[in-house]
Amino acid sequence: MNRRDFARTLFGTALGAATLQQGAFRTARTKSQEGQESAVSFKLSVMLWTVFRNQPFEERLEKVVEAGYQGVELVGEFKKWSEEDFRKANRKKRALGLTFDATAGLGHGVADPRAREAFLTDFRAMMKTVDQLECPSLIVLSGNKVPGMTREVQHQSCIEGLKRAAEIAERQNVKLLLENIDPEENPNYYLTSVAEGFKIIEEVNHPQVKFLYDFFHEQLSEGNLIAKLEKNIERVGLVHIADVPGRHEPGTGEINYTNIFKRLGQLKYKGYVAMEFLPTGDPVETLRAAGEMALRAGRS
Repeated sequence: MNRRDFARTLFGTALGAATLQQGAFRTARTKSQEGQESAVSFKLSVMLWTVFRNQPFEERLEKVVEAGYQGVELVGEFKKWSEEDFRKANRKKRALGLTFDATAGLGHGVADPRAREAFLTDFRAMMKTVDQLECPSLIVLSGNKVPGMTREVQHQSCIEGLKRAAEIAERQNVKLLLENIDPEENPNYYLTSVAEGFKIIEEVNHPQVKFLYDFFHEQLSEGNLIAKLEKNIERVGLVHIADVPGRHEPGTGEINYTNIFKRLGQLKYKGYVAMEFLPTGDPVETLRAAGEMALRAGRS
């Protein structure tokens, strides 16, 4: 059994001020919120790169719990960690009742067939890190478009690359999450379309390979967010949340997140809803409000 299998999600019992007490970080939560959580199929997470960036790693985790979240997602924060750093981070994570539910950090994507072996080498090395983090999911990017190469060739490369990686990942029971990115953020990125992303997942046809549906990116790319969610819910392994424009919290822009959270609940989505926004106000209070919004809508 690997380290990841020892991680357990222990969500606190009330939203409010958090205190360090005998090494455990306890969050005060209201009974009404406990009722909301028990009635909602999904769990809440925070993509850590968006918040508390000037604070030490362990303090950042404390802030996430203070805001009322169960999960944390990483993007290379561990790049220079020693073995002791990993142990220390995991001790803190367990004491706070958190899970590292997903991470990114691969140096290569799957859309360029010429880089297949480099991607797989990178992927194999990343499996050790995933194990050290006790993390069940790894985010995979398509990488950029290749000049002179057809979309058909790159589409097939995504399929073959994910199939090869899945053979490795299933040995550790790690889920692969293919992510879309909009062309405004990266005009060279290959997989800007959620519709194509779901088609790739369908063609890979492996239980360990799912799609990371980033609503922020898709709103900028093609829109029609809920219809694609409904049609492909069984292929969704993770969703990312931020509003358009500005990548701020739900309610600041044009996406109707109340309806999205409601539909996720109605569809009995059981994965994580990860906040990946740049707060316009106090990060703890803003994250808390976004989580309450998701829970209220998700139970209706």
